[in-house]
Formats: sequence, structure tokens, C-alpha cells
Amino acid sequence: MIESIEKLSNIAHKPSRKIIGLMSGTSLDGLDIALCEVFGNGQSTKINLLQFETIVYDNEFRDEIKTIFSKKNIDLEKLCLLNEWIGKVHAEMINAKLSEWKINNYEIDLIASHGQTIYHAPESLHQNKTYGNGTLQIGDGDQIAVNTGIITISDFRQKHIAAGGEGAPLAAYGDFLLYAQENKSIILLNIGGISNLTYIPSNSSFENVVCTDIGPGNKLMDVWINKHFPEQQFDKDAEFANTGDVHSTLLVSLKSHPFFKISFPKTTGPELFNLEFIENCIQESEVEEISSADVMATLNKFTVDIICHAILHFISGNQDCEILISGGGANNPLLLKGIADYFPSNHVAKLPDSDAKEAILFAVLANETIAGDKKTFGNGSAKTPNVSMGKICLPE
Repeated sequence: MIESIEKLSNIAHKPSRKIIGLMSGTSLDGLDIALCEVFGNGQSTKINLLQFETIVYDNEFRDEIKTIFSKKNIDLEKLCLLNEWIGKVHAEMINAKLSEWKINNYEIDLIASHGQTIYHAPESLHQNKTYGNGTLQIGDGDQIAVNTGIITISDFRQKHIAAGGEGAPLAAYGDFLLYAQENKSIILLNIGGISNLTYIPSNSSFENVVCTDIGPGNKLMDVWINKHFPEQQFDKDAEFANTGDVHSTLLVSLKSHPFFKISFPKTTGPELFNLEFIENCIQESEVEEISSADVMATLNKFTVDIICHAILHFISGNQDCEILISGGGANNPLLLKGIADYFPSNHVAKLPDSDAKEAILFAVLANETIAGDKKTFGNGSAKTPNVSMGKICLPE
């Protein structure tokens, strides 16, 4: 034990650290593995992405997760078993990638594991002030640490909640360290299963940074395509959406959800926005005969509209604000065109290494936990507290 603590101290004092960032989001598409060399800490942080790959989940693995994913009533034994199993499987994936990249495990300083979100329960969802905010990610960090032999930082969201946040989104911390600029405001837009953004005003301190969920990103389109084409997990290149037409009545119904009246910042998940939500909106709109292609086109337009409404809330016509897009949605040309058309005077672009961004951000969070300085984030803010996040799991 003392040897592991000494090793951790030595890692903290190195000029750079090799950290593997892991991300598995609400899309359940696979595990993002980003091998980063992280130099320094705080606002001096620099990142070199050495390797990146998304290991696509096979159908069996994905289906097992779906048995407990974003459901109120589940098999507790299954939850208990999957917590361990997912950790083991993620460790196997890491070992396989390091072997393929011809890198020895002992060369890696840390693993930063987000885990697999199973349920996200902000108070705005359940309305019970007694309980407050809650979230649950599984894929035990000790399983990863023991089975890879690498110190693992995991379960980042719990400290955020303990300090008054909602446990999400956490992108504000890494976005501020990596992208803040003196002379330009930045919007970092991530379109995963859920869409979120970080707004960083020019020449700003961390207290002025706002990070918020927006609403559905790819999730609604993914569940709709999977319902009608079970062999497809997403609408590749928006091919299906491009065959349909936007239905205005359904679009109004989708936008009328009470979540969109909650002020920013806020968080949400597939507990609210799922297949049942789509079907309820179709029924309320009295458009039961609508074609599945028209629904997909409308869902795409819905995602564009709520994203652009959120961006407008922050930039308010600021044409100098740069909008950089990451996540799976950055590969959807219809989404990108819709957003770019909304902001013709702003620079709208796909972020370099956009698919790796979230995994990189968790590597940055782990770096701050081990080697950071509490002064970096000042006083934080009400929903973005200044805390070090993640539990330290030792291999032995």
C-alpha cells in the first residue's frame, strides 16, 4: 500500500503524465479510449493525443446494459453484477488496445474512467427536495485498476453532487483549461446522446463559464432508427432523415416539453427523452399516420432548433463567438448544416479530434485530481463547484 501511495506522489510531481481517458455515453455505442500525454496542470495544461479508438460494443454487451439503463424498475442483482462485469470488460479492452499499440501497461500513469451512466436523477426530474440530485455510473474502478495494473480514477460525478452540483455536465473544467482565449468567446458544443455546451466568454475567469445540458442530441434519432431498422444503431450520414420532411405540428409538440422552460444551467438524460417521449408527442399531435422518415427528419430538426436556441441564449448575436462541435453528432451532416445555417456570421466548425474530446476531458480531470491546484478554478459557481473529482483505485 505504501508503495502505491509513493507511486501516486511521484506521478503527481512528474512534468507530464500518460493518462488513458475512457468515455462511454448514453448512446451506448462503445468505449472511447484516448491515450493522452498531459503536460502541467491548471491553465498551463497541454494535451498531446497519442492514440485514440472507439471499441464498438457488441450487441450482447449493449443489450445487457439496456436491461438496466435509464429504467426506474430493474433487477438489483443484475445491476450488482454488471457493475463488476463492465469494469472487467473495460479493463480487457484497455489491455487489448495497449498490446495492439505496443505499449506496456507500466508505461501508463493513470486511467480516467467515466463509467457507464445507468440513471441520471437531478432534482428537476424527480422533484423530491429531500433527496436532491443523484446520478449513477457503473463499471467498477477497482476492477479496472486490478485487471490492468494501472492506478484508476473513477466515479467523477459524485463529488460534484456532494459539492452542490448536479453531477453533469463536467465538461466545463477541461473546456476552460484547454480552450479559453483572451480575445474570443467560445462555445464548445458536444452532441452525444444528450447535447451540452460550454460557454467561455473572452478573457474570462472560471466563475463566468457556463456549462449546461441542452436536451436530446443523437439519442432520439438513435432509438427511432433502431426501432425501424434493428440492425442500425444510428442514422449514418443522416441518410434516413434526408428522405423525410419536417412535420411542423410534431415539431411544436416535441419543443413543448417542460424541460425547455427550466433556466440554464440544467441537466437531463434518456430518463426524459426516449422512445416513449417520441410516441407520446406523435399521439398528442394527432399525426399517428406520419411516416417514419418524416419523424426522423423532424427529430433532426428538433435537435438543431433546441441547440441553436441554447446557443443564442448565450451569444446574443455575438458574431465573434466561435462555435466548435464535437461528439457523434458532429458526424451528422444534416445537423451540422442546420446549425451552420442558423449562425451564418459565426465561425462554426467541427472540433479537431472531436470523437475523442470527452475521453480527453476525463483525462484532464484525472490530471487535476492528482496534480492540480485548488486555485485553478477560483470559487467556482453554484452548479460548477471548485472540487477535485474522482475516486482513486489502486491496483494492489
